[in-house]
Amino acid sequence: MIVDCAHYRDGRRQHQGPMPLEEAAARRGQGGFVWLGMFEPGPEELARVRESFGLHELAVEDAQAFHLRPKAEQYEDGTELIILRTARYDDEREEIDTGEISVFLAEHFVITVRQGIASELTGARARLEHRPELLRAGSSSTLWAILDQVVDSYAPVVAELERDIEQIEATVFSGAVAPTERIYSLRREATDFYRAVHPLLAVLARRLLPGRSPNGLLPYFRDVHDHLLLVNEEVAAQRDLLTTVLEANIAVISVEQNKINLRQSATMERLTIVATVFLPLSFVVGFFGQNFAWLVRHINTFTAFLVLSVCGLVLPCLVLYVWLRRRHRHSAPRANDVGNALRPVPPDRAA
Repeated sequence: MIVDCAHYRDGRRQHQGPMPLEEAAARRGQGGFVWLGMFEPGPEELARVRESFGLHELAVEDAQAFHLRPKAEQYEDGTELIILRTARYDDEREEIDTGEISVFLAEHFVITVRQGIASELTGARARLEHRPELLRAGSSSTLWAILDQVVDSYAPVVAELERDIEQIEATVFSGAVAPTERIYSLRREATDFYRAVHPLLAVLARRLLPGRSPNGLLPYFRDVHDHLLLVNEEVAAQRDLLTTVLEANIAVISVEQNKINLRQSATMERLTIVATVFLPLSFVVGFFGQNFAWLVRHINTFTAFLVLSVCGLVLPCLVLYVWLRRRHRHSAPRANDVGNALRPVPPDRAA
C-alpha cells in the first residue's frame, strides 16, 4: 500500500496530497527527487514499482523478506538498498515489537518499504519538510531523516529494558527467587535488540566515508552515529548484566534448594530417632504380650508385673540413649583436634 508519494525540488514539496505511481516515475527527470513511501506492499504492487523505477530484482526480493540484521547493498545501476530494523516497547505485554524499513536510495528517487507496526515514518517526512536547507542536499537527506528517527526510537526501548532489568535485579539480589523464564525472556529480547542496533553501526559508518554523502549532511550523519554508539554500548551492557542476574538467580535457587534439603534431612532424622526408640519398645511389648505358661505363672502379683513391665520398657530406652550419646560423641570432631589441625606446624617438626 502506498502511504505517501511526493516530489521534492529546491528544498520544497512541489504539490499537496499523494501522487500516482506513474506520475512519480515521470517526475524523476524534472530535477530534485521523488520519495515514495509504502507499507507492507504485496508482490504485485512491488512489481509495478520495480517496473516504474527500474529496481534490481534482488533488491525487490530483499524488501519482501524479513531480516534479522541491518545491511546495505550497492547495485550496478547506482541504486543502494539499506535495510533497517525498528523497535518499539509495548508496555502492556512488556515486550519489544520489531519492524523493518527497506530504503531504495538513488540520486533522483527514494523508495521506503515498511514492514511491521513499529516502523512509522510520518514524523521523519514532516520534520524533513520543515528543513528545506537539508532537502536541498538531495535524496540522502531522506536517509538521514529515517536513520535519525529510527535511532531516536531506540532510546525509549533501552530505558524500558533498563527498568525491567532493575526490577529483576532488585528481586534477585534481595535474596528472593525471580522467575527464571522472565530473565530468559529479557535476555532474548536484549539479544534481538542488539542484533538490530550493532550491525547498523557499519551501515552508518559507510555514510561517513568520503564521497558517500553530501558535505552538508556529514555532521548530521555523524550525530546519528554518535547516538547509535551510545545505544549500542547500553544494550551490550544490558546483555552482560542479564547474564550476571541469571547466574545469581540460579545461585539463589540452589541456596533455597539446599535449605529445603536440610529441612527434609532434619525431619527424616527426627523420624528415624522416633522409629528407633519405638522399635525395642514394640519388641518388649510384643514379647510380654505372649500367653505362654511360664509368663502367666510368674506374673501373679502387682510387684512382678511392675518389675517386668516397667523395667522391660525403661531398660531398652536407657540402653538406646547411652548408645546414641556415645555414637554422637565419637562422630563429632573434638575441639582440641580441630585446634591442633588449625595450629601451624613448627618448622623443625615440619622438617
